[in-house]
Order: sequence, then structure tokens, then C-alpha cells
Amino acid sequence: MKKSCLVISGLLVLLVIISLFLTLFQKSIPLRSRLALIRIEGPIMDSKDAVDEIKEYTKDSSIKAIVLRVDSPGGAVAPSQEIYEEVKKAAAEKPVVVSMGSVAASGGYYISSPATRIIANPGTLTGSIGVIMELPNLEGLMNKIGIRTEVIKSGKHKDIASAFRSMGKEEREILQGVMDNVHEQFMKAVAEGRKISIEDVRKIADGRIFTGEQAKTLGLVDELGTGEDAIKTAATLAGIKEEPEVVSKTDKLSFIDILRNKFPREMVDIFPTVKIKYLFSP
Repeated sequence: MKKSCLVISGLLVLLVIISLFLTLFQKSIPLRSRLALIRIEGPIMDSKDAVDEIKEYTKDSSIKAIVLRVDSPGGAVAPSQEIYEEVKKAAAEKPVVVSMGSVAASGGYYISSPATRIIANPGTLTGSIGVIMELPNLEGLMNKIGIRTEVIKSGKHKDIASAFRSMGKEEREILQGVMDNVHEQFMKAVAEGRKISIEDVRKIADGRIFTGEQAKTLGLVDELGTGEDAIKTAATLAGIKEEPEVVSKTDKLSFIDILRNKFPREMVDIFPTVKIKYLFSP
């Protein structure tokens, strides 16, 4: 029993060493030109993961271009702006190609606009260059059931947009001013990212959505194509002649990956006979 425990402990130590070695290996010794694939899917409510990933691949000299797969209806303003800025910085260092999925609208388009090239499917829903704030008004319901709120505040507009009472004219003007300012920021970002005049952006920035085909006609996207087309375009822009290695966050090796016998493709090419799972076989 004791001997078996020692053997298992030794194997675990060996696996940790191998994991550390492979992690360092894949970070510091690029085997060939690679492209990075970053997926941004669903509502954009936080920017940290996307920003960290873009930064990492921008600094990695073995990554010659970045493909950003966007499938998002939009989200919060600040996270979209943070991702926008990081995409902009990355595009100044190496090609960044956006591949639009089913939808890349509002914040999804915001983060796409500074890319080197934008590729959409003909039926992609994109655009929606606008800003919205929706506030519930429960005053009528609360009056019906006999509930009222008591507010203690130190500023006249501290409870602006309260759901428990109707909005006054002055409050509406204040919130409209906020929305107009954010909308202006959005339009300027698109104009800068797409290198078109703010006047042309303003004409179509009323919140409407476009298909990929319509967006191409308007200059909001560069060409129509699939995700595979985006990878080929990125490789061409990066000057890669051979078929590139496409890596993504899921390709990074961890200790758990070793236990599950999941290796990056480049490691399988080098050590095709490695079968870690056999260590635990009878």
C-alpha cells in the first residue's frame, strides 16, 4: 500500500514537472507562425478576460495576427470601450481581423470597429449604433397595493431614475444629455475606427440594425465571408504563406489537461506517442 502511494505521488510530481515544462515551452519557443483566435460571445458586461487575452497575444511575438470572433448583441458601455481601446492598440502592432457571427450589434460593433479588417456573413445582424436606457416605473402598481417609499437624500437628483415614482422633465433632460453624450462617443469611435467621416456615421447612427450585406455597402464592414475566410485573410495580412497554427485560450495547457490527455496540437506533433492516461491504467 505504501509503495503504491509512493508510486502515485511520484507520478503526480512528474506530471507537474511536465506541465511546467510544456507551459514554458509553448510560451517561449514558438514552433511556427501562429494566429490567435479570441471569442467574444454573449452580452458584454465585463472586459477583463477579453482585454487580458488581447494583451497577451499582442505581446507574443509568435502570434502574427489576431482573429476576433464576435457574436454579441452588445452590452454595457464601459466594458465595450475598454475592449475597443485594446483592439485599437493591438491593430497598431499586428493585423486584427474581426469575424462577425450571427450578431455583432451595438457594443458588439463598437469593439469591432477599430480592427484592421471586418468580415461579416451576409446575414449577420450588425450596426445598432445607438444608446438606450430603460427604466421601470412602478408608481402605479405601488399605489394600487398601498405601498409608498420614503426617500432621504442629500442632493436634488440623487434619486434620479427611481423606479418608484414618475420622472420629471428636468430629470429626463439630464438623462437624455447623458445618453446623447455616450452616443456621440460611440459615433466618434466608429468614425475613427472605420476611417469615415463623423457626418456619414451620424446619418446611419440612429440605432437601426443592418445585415452584413447592407453594412458592407455602408462601409461598416470590409467584406463578406465566414470565420475560415477571416483566418485566411489574417494570414495573408500577416504575410504567412503556409497554413498557420490557430491557437486560442482553450489551447493552453494545464495540469488538468494532462490528466485528461489533452495536449496542444504542436505538442502532439512532437511527442505523438505520449499517452499520460496509461500511467493510471492497470
